[in-house]
Amino acid sequence: MKNTTALISENIDNLKSLWRTVAKKANAYSSGADFDFAYLDHSQWPNRLWFHQDIREDSLKAAKDRLLSTPGKLVIPYWDIYKSYTHEMLEINGFEKSFEQVGMSLKLGRPYKKSEALLLKKVSGEEGALLWEKLFGQAFGYKISHRLLLPDYESTSFLLALHKDGPVGTAILHNTGTVAGIHAMGIVPEMRRRGFAGQMMINLLHQCTEQGFKYAALQASDMGKGLYQKLGFEELFTMKNYVLAR
Repeated sequence: MKNTTALISENIDNLKSLWRTVAKKANAYSSGADFDFAYLDHSQWPNRLWFHQDIREDSLKAAKDRLLSTPGKLVIPYWDIYKSYTHEMLEINGFEKSFEQVGMSLKLGRPYKKSEALLLKKVSGEEGALLWEKLFGQAFGYKISHRLLLPDYESTSFLLALHKDGPVGTAILHNTGTVAGIHAMGIVPEMRRRGFAGQMMINLLHQCTEQGFKYAALQASDMGKGLYQKLGFEELFTMKNYVLAR
């Protein structure tokens, strides 16, 4: 079993790798000495600025200048791994916390009984990408453009969850090394409270195990955290997400 420090690092690296991978395909990624940056005018995601190390006054000033010169709203993730309370620097410099997530990890290895009632289908083609965009927007309330799903990715799969009654949700799998990152896992509102979230997670874990990954990583909202804990996921860190107030 890996130690907690390694699990935290791999979880965060997987998330940053996903943003970087998708933004590069869209020619919307840049990297600097202090932070990386992704912005697309036709999508609300990945649209992030993330620091390479703990925040400093000079790196925060450079980041703020970059944000003020960007027309759209970007999210700035802050991981509470430094124990330095530097998120307070964000708050006194005009940033507001938008939402909070919990980084979680699960050691894979045991078998998962796949639910045959729910099919996970990899998106292929514009029709599937448009459906994924629609379902994701219903589940999460913001937009990931279908155009981001159209390129070929070696390590990233956009998935639709399908039931006989129709499509129920979305997910993204992004792989880094022995880690399978589970992202954008959501059920559309009219299909909730019918057990689909649990079935979908079991099928995702089954797929990750079958493909030989050793760990699953995700970032949970308050709504999803209980389900993940029941499946054995361990809480590792808190991620506070900020936006610059204008």
